[in-house]
Amino acid sequence: MNVVYNSDNYYVVEFADRRGFELVDKHSRRSTFFHGDVGAKFAQSINGVIAEDASAEHIDEFLGNFDVLMGQPLVLH
Repeated sequence: MNVVYNSDNYYVVEFADRRGFELVDKHSRRSTFFHGDVGAKFAQSINGVIAEDASAEHIDEFLGNFDVLMGQPLVLH
């Protein structure tokens, strides 16, 4: 598990062994998981966004485009 990004609004974790990324919206307490080819494309996209402008506002704006996909509620164990 590798934390890729952490802000007041979003949290992105990479699970290299599963070739996947979990994206969490901290305010709505929902998440989604990208893996396989979609996970690879997500990694490429977020790395491009970070290279373009590493400000939290810019990255959060990009991650906000995925809000509609975050249907999995967070559950504490």
